Amino acid sequence: VGVVQSTEGLPLAHEVFEGNVYEAATLEGMVQRLSARFPTLARIVLVADRGLLNLDNLQVLETLRTPQGTALEYILAVPARRYSEYAELCARLKPELAVAGGGHEERETILERADAKGRRVVIAHDPVQAEIQSRRRDEKIAEIEALATRLVERLDAQDARITVRGRRSSDEGAFAQVRAAVQEAKLGRIIHTDVDDGCFLYFVDDRALEQAHRFDGKLILVTNVRDLSAAQVVARYNSLADIERGFRALNSEIEIALVYHRLPDRIRSHALICYLALVLHRVMRLRLNQSGSALSPARALELTKRIQYHRVRIRNRGIDGVSPLTPEQRDLFDQLCVERPTSEAVPPAA
Repeated sequence: VGVVQSTEGLPLAHEVFEGNVYEAATLEGMVQRLSARFPTLARIVLVADRGLLNLDNLQVLETLRTPQGTALEYILAVPARRYSEYAELCARLKPELAVAGGGHEERETILERADAKGRRVVIAHDPVQAEIQSRRRDEKIAEIEALATRLVERLDAQDARITVRGRRSSDEGAFAQVRAAVQEAKLGRIIHTDVDDGCFLYFVDDRALEQAHRFDGKLILVTNVRDLSAAQVVARYNSLADIERGFRALNSEIEIALVYHRLPDRIRSHALICYLALVLHRVMRLRLNQSGSALSPARALELTKRIQYHRVRIRNRGIDGVSPLTPEQRDLFDQLCVERPTSEAVPPAA
């Protein structure tokens, strides 16, 4: 499902695509339909994460035009597998990042340069996040090295005819166990495993580890947007997370059930229900912010859930209504600019 939203976070449109369609093909069609649906749009800026597109599609993006002839603008995150292409640039910028951060690396710093083709490359460095990423990776590497060491010691003991507990180990088994741990930790570029002439081997690639540390805490963006500062480019990319939070809200706060469909019409219908729920959630958030309320949409939904509707029938007379509202609930409806629910009697049933 593709969702288009404004810079304020309000959903504008959505489309449902088949899962086996190339992203660039769906993107071109969506740009054309979006331009036709909203002919007053002055510009379209595509903000894409690492999983949606890759740098190989930049040439396709730069050829896209709206029906009005406006070029498509983009802010694209560089996928981690392509970070090595910017290793030299990050190495040159390391002293500047330290100076920009006050020499203490206590806050995020943002710099920009041009790549070989003249595109803007924006690099944001968060030293706190970098420290966390490096520490977690080093701890995971230490765990895998400890596992490999135990397995090697067991194999050496067997070769020396020393009795060990448990089933007899093999080099192939040790290789499979360590490789599984490496794959689970996604450290295949750093920890290499092999079986050479029936002997289990492993080693840590220090050069790859050093490069991984160099990119910790960094976000690398490529963009053709010219009228935004580097900080604004990063902020615009970070707004992409707002869409992802919206999808998470569908499962948590809005409680849209997970439903499996097979027919295309049912899939589109379910996506439409989710989209409308997201629109209501964002409108609620917008109105709460405009009213200066300290309530979050999740708290607002929790308050409204406590309101109960009752219907009582005694003999031939029926009465229905809602439970009395608390002061907090009354304030909530005022902040949302929504009429408060009222209790009133229903005429006697026929």
